[in-house]
Amino acid sequence: MKNLILIAAILLSQFISAMAQREMRQRIPLIGSQAPSFKAPSTNGPISFPDDFGKDWKILFSHPRDFTPVCSSEILELAYHQNEFKELGTHIVVMSVDRMASHRSWKADLEDVSRNGRSKVKIEFPLVVDSSSVNSYSYGMIDPQSLNNQSIRGVFFIDPENKIKAFLFYPNEVGRNIDEIIRMLKALQTQYSHQNTVMPANWQPGDEAMIPILTKEDKEELKNPESNIHFINWYMIYRKLK
Repeated sequence: MKNLILIAAILLSQFISAMAQREMRQRIPLIGSQAPSFKAPSTNGPISFPDDFGKDWKILFSHPRDFTPVCSSEILELAYHQNEFKELGTHIVVMSVDRMASHRSWKADLEDVSRNGRSKVKIEFPLVVDSSSVNSYSYGMIDPQSLNNQSIRGVFFIDPENKIKAFLFYPNEVGRNIDEIIRMLKALQTQYSHQNTVMPANWQPGDEAMIPILTKEDKEELKNPESNIHFINWYMIYRKLK
């Protein structure tokens, strides 16, 4: 009996140690860092990420599992908005630890679904196979509490220089808001194309941006009665974007 207890204690210790090592191996790439690159098969053929998508914007999504309710609703919502992402010069890539047969079967199933009065839709973006979980680890997108290397619900925004501009993580129980992801993308793209500009809370396209530091040119423009800049106080300065 004592031997069984000892063996059980050793196995438990090894399990806890393995879980701790898994957590330590993962590191979320920081904002401003280079997006980790990988090559992998997908439902659209082999891809090399992010290099295959050139100087366009990219959004990398991860999801827990194929054929699960929340993930299915998200993939369909992305498909309904895929033309909008294209118009914004942005590529969608979706990755999970599921195998190719599962991806293909799930994709075919989803393309036969019509919901909320919407027609059936073809899923044009790739579903990437990461059955080894190596690529998901490089983005810190593996659930450390999962025994089968299940992916988490992650989103990475990547700019034309292949640098991480923002990332979002959601719990498995709550689906992502695709409208908010599009708003975030538009805010990042607007800030990227305007120097000395930051985006205030709740910013929407067409809203004013903010100026973190007044340049010499900004100070001169403030003297103009029709200036695009208005001054609330020294730390809240707004600019109408042209």
